[in-house]
Amino acid sequence: MEIVNLGRHGLKVSRLCLGTMVFGAQCDEPASVAVMDAAGELGFNFFDVADVYPVPPDPKTAGTTEEIVGRWLKDRRHGFVIATKFNGPMGPGPNDRGASRKHIIEACEASLRRLQTDRIDVYYIHHFDDSSPLDETMEAFDRLHADGKILYSGISNFSAWQLGLAQAIVAERRLAPIAALEPRYNLLFRQPERDLLPLAKALGIGVMPYNPLGAGMLTGKYRRGSEPPPESRFGWGDYGRMYQGRYWSDEMFGVVDALVEVAREESLTAAQAAVAWMLTRDSITSPSVGASRPDQLRETVKALDLKLSPGAVAKLDEASRTFL
Repeated sequence: MEIVNLGRHGLKVSRLCLGTMVFGAQCDEPASVAVMDAAGELGFNFFDVADVYPVPPDPKTAGTTEEIVGRWLKDRRHGFVIATKFNGPMGPGPNDRGASRKHIIEACEASLRRLQTDRIDVYYIHHFDDSSPLDETMEAFDRLHADGKILYSGISNFSAWQLGLAQAIVAERRLAPIAALEPRYNLLFRQPERDLLPLAKALGIGVMPYNPLGAGMLTGKYRRGSEPPPESRFGWGDYGRMYQGRYWSDEMFGVVDALVEVAREESLTAAQAAVAWMLTRDSITSPSVGASRPDQLRETVKALDLKLSPGAVAKLDEASRTFL
């Protein structure tokens, strides 16, 4: 496993990050432990969590993923970089969510307890909160940074203008820098290439995309005209309908067809080809890849060594241009 810097920062992270959002739901704890054991053996040192996980989000299960990761991590903390996120609902009260100073500090303390650690390596705001002033949020990040409870600040699901505003606040007030960006990005959603990824690269911010396989669409296992299997991510009630709105269309199946063809030509699986394509982007630091079984993770990791030919990259770029 290649180790790279988090953008311009000195933190060293594995070239792939382990996504954990199904730990505690689709994966019970023994299955989650098996995946984390495999990740450690494969050289992953970077795990991505969130306080609202597992998905689909449910206040009754929120925090379970952090607890599972925390128990596994307890005796091996030194060797791993842990990222988690706040902002989603963690209780019924009006201050149990959001990006206010009160919630970010309380959410951080709660995540530290669940993860059984004294610091969070990368702490993300999970999405923009227009009910809280962004300067209040960035100042709370700075407070946690000064207290040593978080080491690096990150933002997730921000648009380019929101990242630009956050950066302006940080620069003007000399606050802890933004070190990490976690956008949704894949062959079926290339909009971040327009301005978000170039801005992050210019600022030296590490980029850890999530959904590199488009919720499983880019594995090639789904078929045009069929209904999503109820056990799949696309079949999870309201959450599944959200994913269908993102990825389940004839145009997107056309990209999948092109991906499957390229993968066959390159002697790769569709998932390996999708991840390998993402790794050709020079602004990308460490895509977040998930797995419910160790063998899935082992197959995905092969994408690090199985490079796409220039012709294959060009074909995928052209096939997915609609989603740029």
